[in-house]
Amino acid sequence: MLRHKLIAIMIWSFSRVISSFIPRTSIRWTNNLRFFSPIILSGSNSNTDSTITTLDSGSHQAEIVIKKSRFIGYAKHVENWKEAQDYLKCVHQEHPKARHLCFGFVAGFNPIQERCSDGGEPTGTAGPPIVGAVKGEGLSDTVCVVVRYFGGIKLGAGGLIRAYGNGAREVLREAPKKIIIPKISIRVSVPSNFTGAVYNCANKIGGSTSEEVFNADGQLLVSIT
Repeated sequence: MLRHKLIAIMIWSFSRVISSFIPRTSIRWTNNLRFFSPIILSGSNSNTDSTITTLDSGSHQAEIVIKKSRFIGYAKHVENWKEAQDYLKCVHQEHPKARHLCFGFVAGFNPIQERCSDGGEPTGTAGPPIVGAVKGEGLSDTVCVVVRYFGGIKLGAGGLIRAYGNGAREVLREAPKKIIIPKISIRVSVPSNFTGAVYNCANKIGGSTSEEVFNADGQLLVSIT
């Protein structure tokens, strides 16, 4: 899987850098590696394999009206399907009398997890267009809900596909975005005379150090992220 390959590349690159500062025989790598804690940056869409673009925190909302039918779009960044389900319940509680509540959910990359529901509309006219809108905006880890209040005029299958897709895009485009950059945290142990080299290495790769401890043998144990 691409994520595993990315982790291997990151570890290999890091080991090359730190080994340029410290002899290999002086480094001991511990086995507590922590992968993919997110660094959050404000930014626009990114199509690189090593980042995920998603929505900023909070719930986002936008509305369009098509032939007297109201299409109210909601969107939120979620970490998993359980969080998406919780958000769907919240939206449903806000609109208990809505005729249709349709959604699309997209998460992860390689593989991408997708779920959707037409919410009582004809098959394929609501859920898939919402998923398509999420993917079309280059987003992941996102759930988008479109609530419809029927205005008395039928839209037909093609009209529904366009309406739900546009309702989803409206809220997704208005919502602020953030980029999640994968990172790893590695614990190393080195002799105390290489302490300066460890910090120089961390600085060179734009990393940070934490949990510094000198053990009984005078070696420095430090986490580099």
